[in-house]
Amino acid sequence: MAKMIPCNPYAYHVCGPKKLSTPGVTEIFSSSWKDGDHKRKVLACLVQAVYLLELDRQGNRTPETALAPKWLEPSNYKLSQTLIDERDGSIFGAVLEWAGYAVLRPSGAPKAILALRGTINDIRLFVSENLEGSVRFTETMKALKLSVDRFCDCNVCIAGHSLGAAFAIQVGKALAKKKVFIETHLFNLPSVSLGEKVGNVWNSFKSMFGENKTDEKVWATIMKWGLHFYVNKKDFLCSRADTEVIDNVSSRNSPAAKLFVNSKVEQTSSDAHGIQQWWEDDLMLKALPNSKLIDRHLKSLLS
Repeated sequence: MAKMIPCNPYAYHVCGPKKLSTPGVTEIFSSSWKDGDHKRKVLACLVQAVYLLELDRQGNRTPETALAPKWLEPSNYKLSQTLIDERDGSIFGAVLEWAGYAVLRPSGAPKAILALRGTINDIRLFVSENLEGSVRFTETMKALKLSVDRFCDCNVCIAGHSLGAAFAIQVGKALAKKKVFIETHLFNLPSVSLGEKVGNVWNSFKSMFGENKTDEKVWATIMKWGLHFYVNKKDFLCSRADTEVIDNVSSRNSPAAKLFVNSKVEQTSSDAHGIQQWWEDDLMLKALPNSKLIDRHLKSLLS
């Protein structure tokens, strides 16, 4: 009798989304990418693929046994470049490009996506350094600039989970200083990024645009940034995330910035911080267009 080979718990057919398929003719003409649920699931799967690229490397998996490729197939994006931390040789990010014909790319879907994972067993590398001064920041910025130069900023987006989200917002704000706004998706962004100093951030931000400019002009500039926050109220690392809606700041309501809160009750703290929740179909997801979290981050982005 043949020996049964156990399924890997990270295999796509085991824990991947059940209702996500490669865009067909119907999805192309209906522009599936403009469906927020579809976009969220695709981006979460691409970030998961980056986690698995590193686990495949650590496990010395062959192309035949690698787990990461299956997570790319449904979205029709292909691996273009891996981002490697020279300190330990780990893969922490990837540039993914549309794999099909240009005419088959759904309207609104980016030509390139930069996906960044969080920590696996490498948190020690960041205990005593600022994100912006790290090796990963430099490599991420280099890859993002190349993608923008090649495809234009409107055809590129960046997605990150946990520490990867912290890097995503850092490189995003570095480009925002140059008035280049990349659509950014932040899954479980820690309340305070490692090494980030909080205080006087709004004054620092305003100084980037000149002391004589009013708050309204500053906001008119940064509201072009398509920031998407994905938060779970049970996530201990995001426990300080303020999701309270602001009722009286319509002048500061950014149409491009969005906050999505998962309020699923039956979750462990580990699941609440995990990337898997964001491709699930039974999310208790609430969209908050104007919250204190958005207000706080828009104030501190260019500090």
